[in-house]
Amino acid sequence: MFKKILSVGGWTLVSRLTGFIRDVVLAAVMGVGPIADAFVVASRIPNHFRAIFSEGAFNSAFLPTYAGVLEREGAAPARSFASRISTLMLIVQVVLLVAALIGMPVVVSLLAPGFSEDPAKFDLAVTLTRITFPYLLFVTLVTILSGILNAHERFAAAAAAPVLLNVSIVVALAVAFLFPNAGYAAAWGVTVAGVLELLLVWFSAKRLGVAPTIAAPRFDPAMKHFFKVLGPAVIGSAGVQLALFADTIIASLLPTGAVASLYYAERIYQLPLGVIGIAAGTVLLPEMSRRIAAGDVIGAHGAQNRAVGLTLALAAPFVVAFVTMPDLIMSALFQRGAFDAAAAERSGAVLAAYALGLPPAVLIRSAVASFYARSDTVTPLIASLTAVAVNVALKIVLTGPYGVVGLALATAIGIWVNLGLLVLLALRRDWMAPGGTLGRTAAAVAVASLLLGAFAWFAPIPLSEWTVRLPAWNSEILLAILGTAGALLYGGVLLAGLKVLGVRLSRR
Repeated sequence: MFKKILSVGGWTLVSRLTGFIRDVVLAAVMGVGPIADAFVVASRIPNHFRAIFSEGAFNSAFLPTYAGVLEREGAAPARSFASRISTLMLIVQVVLLVAALIGMPVVVSLLAPGFSEDPAKFDLAVTLTRITFPYLLFVTLVTILSGILNAHERFAAAAAAPVLLNVSIVVALAVAFLFPNAGYAAAWGVTVAGVLELLLVWFSAKRLGVAPTIAAPRFDPAMKHFFKVLGPAVIGSAGVQLALFADTIIASLLPTGAVASLYYAERIYQLPLGVIGIAAGTVLLPEMSRRIAAGDVIGAHGAQNRAVGLTLALAAPFVVAFVTMPDLIMSALFQRGAFDAAAAERSGAVLAAYALGLPPAVLIRSAVASFYARSDTVTPLIASLTAVAVNVALKIVLTGPYGVVGLALATAIGIWVNLGLLVLLALRRDWMAPGGTLGRTAAAVAVASLLLGAFAWFAPIPLSEWTVRLPAWNSEILLAILGTAGALLYGGVLLAGLKVLGVRLSRR
């Protein structure tokens, strides 16, 4: 499992790095002005629906059901089940696409009501969202094929697919002169990427002999079980997206630039979340599903503990960096072109607030696997909706005094509530069994993080006295030095601590 997590994490890292390049280009071309705000909304709307109807809810229902049919009945019945699900989802997505294209002004006015005060920005957001919305149809099919590949322990193609989104947007921006403005170019890049991602995972599934075909839906026991699990999962995913919708709605009411500032900070925050947390969860869910289906509960809990320990070890330095030097990170990565010092400072404050919720965010996918692997989507639903209620209430309270930073703070608190409820409920049912090895790993991570935090707090001042005299790339070089030295310090202390405590993350 350790190698699988690193494989998925490696491709996800490539995805996040190309995503960073994409965001640097977006920031330089669009800055945090009205075109950037309109494009962010246009890209977020299909992604919100994707998270509700495909990735989150679909995977939690489809993957354990598919894995169970594959384990008990064999490859042919599993492929038949996948074909019927794929056909049904295709029909639903086509209907949703037609409805959305017709009613897009209503959709945008609901999700970005502040744009109505600026007719030009509102019209641009409507047009760009009509261009990007077909991405939802393509990526839903990508999600189905990715789930099938993951169930067969083929993770590379699914993990690599998001790279195409980043490359497609960058290429589109490179020829932005062919479009009315850069927002149009980026929007078309999103939709083209959906086609490319679908082709990539379909050919991978075809080579493996597991690609689904068009088949009439038939409600046999497997289909009934899928929908029984899917219902609560959709509600749970909708709850999480409701909190994200609230971010977009409230940010649209703030001064121009708030939506884009939230976006750029979130992109950096998503780097460790995608590379580490989602990679661990992607590998862990099919692993636990197979082991529990085979009656190996101890092995399932052992796999979960290894995933949690590895996740903590890899995510901790990001938390330290985001809390101690967010302004430097945003300045070094984005401050060029239309993205000025004020934008970097505002985005840095948002990043620091997001960082407070990074530890639970990277662990949630591993925690929720305790329930999804047993086809229990109701309990995560209850935990999610409770956290969302706290999250949305705090957004309303905190946005007044803290502006866009308050949105990120509310998100961080809501994620802690969600993880706390999941862990508490799993422990009460004996669906999670943290062991001594996990405790020793956490102790080693804590010590290494404290030392890294001290270094990140005190080192920038003397180093900046030298880098400030450089003719160019001052912040970039300072960040590179701090990052390299910090990584060596953290890695050395962590490895020494794990060795002293007798822990190896690749073992049970």
